Amino acid sequence: MTAGSASGRLLARGTALLGLLLLVLLLGVVVRLPWAGDLGIHAATVERLRHDLLEPGDPLVAADAPSPYYTPWTLLLGCLAKVTGLGVFVVLRIGALISLTVLVGGVWVFAGTFLERGTAPLRRAAVTALVLLCLVLLWGTTLFNWSGYLGLNSLALCIAYPSTFALGASFWLWALVRRAVSWAHFLGAGVLWAVILLSHQFTGVVASLGALAMVLGARPWPGKDAWLRLAGGLGLGLVLIALWPYYSFFGLFGAGGDLEAIHRSLYRDLVARLWLVALVGGAALVLRWRRDRRDPLVLFCLLGLVVFAAGGLTGHWSWGRVLPAVLVPAQVAVGLEVGGAAGRAVRVGFGWVVCGALLLGAWAQSGTLGYVVPRSALPSFVAAKYREPWGGYHWITPLVRYGDVVLAKTFPARQIPAYGAYTVAPGYPDFFLDDEGAREAAVRAYFAGGVSRGERVEVLRRYKVRWVVAYRSDGGLGGGDPALERVAVGPRGQILYRVVVG
Repeated sequence: MTAGSASGRLLARGTALLGLLLLVLLLGVVVRLPWAGDLGIHAATVERLRHDLLEPGDPLVAADAPSPYYTPWTLLLGCLAKVTGLGVFVVLRIGALISLTVLVGGVWVFAGTFLERGTAPLRRAAVTALVLLCLVLLWGTTLFNWSGYLGLNSLALCIAYPSTFALGASFWLWALVRRAVSWAHFLGAGVLWAVILLSHQFTGVVASLGALAMVLGARPWPGKDAWLRLAGGLGLGLVLIALWPYYSFFGLFGAGGDLEAIHRSLYRDLVARLWLVALVGGAALVLRWRRDRRDPLVLFCLLGLVVFAAGGLTGHWSWGRVLPAVLVPAQVAVGLEVGGAAGRAVRVGFGWVVCGALLLGAWAQSGTLGYVVPRSALPSFVAAKYREPWGGYHWITPLVRYGDVVLAKTFPARQIPAYGAYTVAPGYPDFFLDDEGAREAAVRAYFAGGVSRGERVEVLRRYKVRWVVAYRSDGGLGGGDPALERVAVGPRGQILYRVVVG
């Protein structure tokens, strides 16, 4: 064994070990399951399906309405909860573990399609580990947390979300499209495409752009039979999407007006959030483009960049959710360029640059360690980067029962349904809820100043409210009002009132 091969094997083992440590960290996150963002809506969805798989109703409010949160993924978790009787947060942890397995397996298979057949297992493991490290660490020096984004901190917070499963499944889809030869392959890809689109619509767009890039970058160019099979797979996927019984996928195209303002921030601070992947990933894509003008990763990035830029230019800010279609191919390209062809001088130099970029990215996201180990155990310079997750509303569950209606402002309304209760107004845009505007107006009126007691009591009666969750400073009926009975106080001074008017 030459010195070069010995050093190569040592580097491969070291890279694989770093990938393993990353997985250990993420497994610790699964156990802790830090709560932020949309965890409440996903927990509520599983809880509704546990009680009624066929007609669960709106997951947030007491209304008979369809919801795009009822997806193949949440249906699977709902069935698991119903069959096992496990609590919803235990089921979400199991779902997070499944999603992590799907993601890692998908990266393994997809990266393998760019390696030569017969690649040694150790080298393939090292390449997969390096790609994973690039996916989670190669971003910028300012945190960028969104569901469907694979930054380490974002993944830690969103690991139980449908978006994580959908993105993991996307890697399997892209690998399948690259290797597809038979009708079974293409039809299977169509089924998987439908599952991804139904599970998380934004990630479904990313998956679709990636699949298109894999086709356009195929060598040799697909023949007539391949195009026919591809059309068959697309047709099957569209049929499955159209037949999905829990919500109308195509009805979502006219229901996105409320999403634009929420997504405006996706176009802010892009340099600080993405400069590492822009520089290093861009260089890797240029190397690939010089070798192959139809490299699928280059095409994938360009397709995503066109859609992302179009969203910014036209004010369709929700199109910014396609950003993983720009970043993922660049990050994968970095891992492949460094790990897939070691030994050339240019790659050795590039490897050192990537190593420095990964270390800087790890430093920027080092606060993620606080989701696994106690903050007190972290060095002060790491603890300073840690962000405390939400506390949740476990403290109301001894009194508030499944199906009770709770009146609360937007922030608590995003968490309370996770425990089985409904809120008067949904904490998130609810596309198929006809009276969403009236419900939001009712909550505003209850807490607003200058509103008569009679109007506030009417809100309680109209929506059959049994509980009110509020701070003293929120407004609404005072604690001494005969319509309310103070029954519990939360850890931050929030008060639970029982409604005593019918």
